[in-house]
Amino acid sequence: MAFKAYRVDSVEGRICGRIVALEMADLPPGDVLIQAEYSSVNYKDALAATGTGKIMRNLPLTGGIDVAGAVLESTDPRFKPGEPVLVTGYDLGVAHDGGYARYVRVPADWIVHRPQGMDAREAMAIGTAGFTAALSVVRLEQNGLRPENGPVVVTGATGGVGSLAVEFLAGLGYAVTAVTGKADQVDYLKGLGAKEVLLRSAIDLGSRPLEKALWAGAVDPVGGAMLAWLTRTMQQHGSIASSGLTGGIELHTTVMPFILRGVNLLGIDSVLCPMPLRQEVWRRLATDLRPRHWNAIIHEVTLEQLDGVFAKLMKGEGAGRTIVKLTD
Repeated sequence: MAFKAYRVDSVEGRICGRIVALEMADLPPGDVLIQAEYSSVNYKDALAATGTGKIMRNLPLTGGIDVAGAVLESTDPRFKPGEPVLVTGYDLGVAHDGGYARYVRVPADWIVHRPQGMDAREAMAIGTAGFTAALSVVRLEQNGLRPENGPVVVTGATGGVGSLAVEFLAGLGYAVTAVTGKADQVDYLKGLGAKEVLLRSAIDLGSRPLEKALWAGAVDPVGGAMLAWLTRTMQQHGSIASSGLTGGIELHTTVMPFILRGVNLLGIDSVLCPMPLRQEVWRRLATDLRPRHWNAIIHEVTLEQLDGVFAKLMKGEGAGRTIVKLTD
């Protein structure tokens, strides 16, 4: 039985993706065969499919670092046919065929039972980006962040991680300041619950080791100069959850925020997050962190439309979450 997949390969030295027909025999080894319903689009997917970032470790490879569907076959007793499941992270779409296909075979240790009340579409509207945002919130809370501590800032706020971080934090009662470079997205961010929106062009990043203390917490999927500014503007014992590098991989700061204000810099690794914490984050995503503004966040596409989505993401034009429908 043939099925469609979005496959990335190197053609005459250029990385590109295309729709191909695969057979079950083409799938890699794994304990569980998933009949996929939805996948999603993350910045990492765009980097991989366009060759802008060296994400994929072997080619050709089916793209997509997320997938949600139902178990079709399983050799692992933890998963039975018909059970709703999801996979994000690990080697999916990086060194192992990913979620941009109707059928996906993976190791059982990568799979999360989908929380009760969450369908495949909602799971992929969250996906790696939303899981990263939720993991950021959980790690901030573990380090003492509470709504009464003061305002929380979210950078790159119109992106997948940023949009859902605004949504989650506002839903928990935090006063959220959203930072964006897109002046036309102010209403969108306020609609997600942001109390204040700062335009990146209007921010003076400063240069002193310590600037005015502003934030009790921060979710930063940007990195670079933006992350350095956050270290200088955190309140006493404030925490920053760092998860991205769209603003650059280098961090130019000093030890002063850490030894004089007790600032915590928390690295957010959503790829190899331990399974007990992973399961707890997904449980919360189905309960107190459940998004309230699905329609504002979600854009649905097919496999055939992926190239256009990737192009927009690489130009910095995306907003919210793009999900990929895999059923006919």
